Amino acid sequence: MIRRVLAVASVLVLAACGTKAVKDTPAASTGGAFPVTIEHKFGSTTIKSEPKRIVLVGFTEQDSLLALGVVPVATTDWLGRYESAINPWSLDKLGNSPKPVMLTDKDGPQYEKIASLRPDLILGIYAGLNQEQYTKLSQIAPTVAQPSAYADYGVPWQEATETIGKIVGKSAEADKLVADTEARIAKARQDNPKFNGASAVMATMWEGYFVYGRQDPRSRFLSSLGFTLPTNLDKVIGDKFGVSISKEQVDLLDQRVAIWVVTDAEQTRRQLDADPLYTSLNVAKQKHDVLIDDKTDYGSAMSFISVLSIPYLLDHLVPDLSKALAS
Repeated sequence: MIRRVLAVASVLVLAACGTKAVKDTPAASTGGAFPVTIEHKFGSTTIKSEPKRIVLVGFTEQDSLLALGVVPVATTDWLGRYESAINPWSLDKLGNSPKPVMLTDKDGPQYEKIASLRPDLILGIYAGLNQEQYTKLSQIAPTVAQPSAYADYGVPWQEATETIGKIVGKSAEADKLVADTEARIAKARQDNPKFNGASAVMATMWEGYFVYGRQDPRSRFLSSLGFTLPTNLDKVIGDKFGVSISKEQVDLLDQRVAIWVVTDAEQTRRQLDADPLYTSLNVAKQKHDVLIDDKTDYGSAMSFISVLSIPYLLDHLVPDLSKALAS
């Protein structure tokens, strides 16, 4: 799943596909919340009235919408594991509503299929839309792209939730969701003082070893638990959400704990154990690395980092981090 974001971030091309119709799933009444204007990478978009047919071209917006009681008309598949791209930690929020149509992003947005769904709003907040894609989508319906303040696929979950709250006229509810989730993170941090100040790095296998920087939501999540991100990574990564590192840079992985989210945890363990450069690092010698298989719900939650996935993730990641630091 992480590989798909890396691939999409590397090459964004255009395509179109077939059609399918669905029923409207409107949000609850929102009174005087509209019009609302949302700033983003390609300017601003004004939403004049409550959106009733929201299509998602970003990968994680469905969690914020569902948490706010709004079911999108269509989602875009990222993880490749769940029907309608509705994840196990958010499935109960769907209730009896029709399941969204699931789009793909293999060749970019499916413009014809999106148009056939008759959206009144298109969201690409956790996304990597380019100008041409945004322009084409805006010709179908008002479109909100990723914010300009962050790298593509780098919007913090708090801002994504709050922005979506404004978009659907539920700012107060969104603020409470963020506050409640942050309180759970703070409790996990308080219960695990060994996390505070410990250096950590997020990595995966992509064109060698790929490390994530502080612009990536997963890295931000580690910071919120009290971990520190190594400053020497900043010079290598810059303003990107991550980069592949050379063999000469493998020492960047030598932190107090290294978290790997990979396609096959067992295979990756064998690869790491067979690499003399990696096994020479203290993080490997002391067994302070955590491998998470992204084909599991746990791995999916680690990739999503949303207002709904975080509570699920805390129950799994925190014990693993605590165990790694104790070894």
